[in-house]
Amino acid sequence: MSEGFSASFSREEMEAIRKSLRDEARFGADFMARLKRVAKRIPFTEDLLAAWFCTRDPQTPRRVKLTLLAALGYFVLPLDAIPDFMPLIGFTDDAAVIATTIAAVAGSIKPEHRERAKTAMADL
Repeated sequence: MSEGFSASFSREEMEAIRKSLRDEARFGADFMARLKRVAKRIPFTEDLLAAWFCTRDPQTPRRVKLTLLAALGYFVLPLDAIPDFMPLIGFTDDAAVIATTIAAVAGSIKPEHRERAKTAMADL
């Protein structure tokens, strides 16, 4: 039975959160650099940015942040189920992970996050 996003964190989840906070600057830089390289080729760039801005929001629940960071981490990782350099299908696994994650935490991605994503799109 699922306890949802309001349950207490396990020891492992707390360690993952602490690790993500220690590596936050490097992860953010890697995420934005990768996104800038591929932003024009993928249709879900705005969703990635909205998810990123949701993780930066202090009001976002920690479990939601961890869930989104895991999905964004999959996007950043160089090893993929389907290599990103393959035309047309290279980002399908990334899109599936992002879409599934966003569906799971949709209530936490606020209109403000979406607006910031639209604004940031102009800078990519």
